[in-house]
Order: sequence, then C-alpha cells, then structure tokens
Amino acid sequence: MSETPSAARKAFGDIAPALAEYSDKVLFGDVWERLELSPRDRSLITVSSLISLYRTNELGFHIRKALENGVTREEIIEVITHLAFYSGWPTASTALTIARGVFDETKF
Repeated sequence: MSETPSAARKAFGDIAPALAEYSDKVLFGDVWERLELSPRDRSLITVSSLISLYRTNELGFHIRKALENGVTREEIIEVITHLAFYSGWPTASTALTIARGVFDETKF
C-alpha cells in the first residue's frame, strides 16, 4: 500500500484492515476502474443510491468524489431534487444539508 493512507484506511483501517484493503483494491480499484462506465457516471449512480438508501455516513465522501469526477454542484442539487419524489422528502432534505456542507468546504 502507498505511504499516504486512503480514506478507508483513515476511517477504519485500524480496526478492520482487511475491509480497508478490499475497499482500496476491489471497490475503488477493480470496480471503479471498469471501463464500461465513466467515473463521472459511477459518481452520479453512487450519490443517487446513497441518497435513496439514506446512507448518510458515506454521502459526503461521495459528493466530494463526484465533484472531483466532474459532476457539478448544480447537477448534484438536481439529483437531490429529482430523488425527493422517488426516495422521499426526508432523504432529499438530509442530502441537501450534507451537500451544503461539502460545497462550503470544497473549491468546486
């Protein structure tokens, strides 16, 4: 593994090193690197899924990743707005709060 700890190693590598390694090598290595979808598309899908499933712990990280992968703030807000009608107002409201926090702390 590299000298700089990955997000997974920072978050839980001390207690679950194998899970951190799977996250790095399989999820963000093999799965995210597949050529059939662009990283931008994978980010849109992942953010949408996390919002719909109310997975708030991971949402901020993936909104940041989406911005890094070329998804705009406006597109993230549109995803949240669209999902309000499919996953519910509470999931959209919570996602907006998380998105606002990410937007406030990032240069994107």
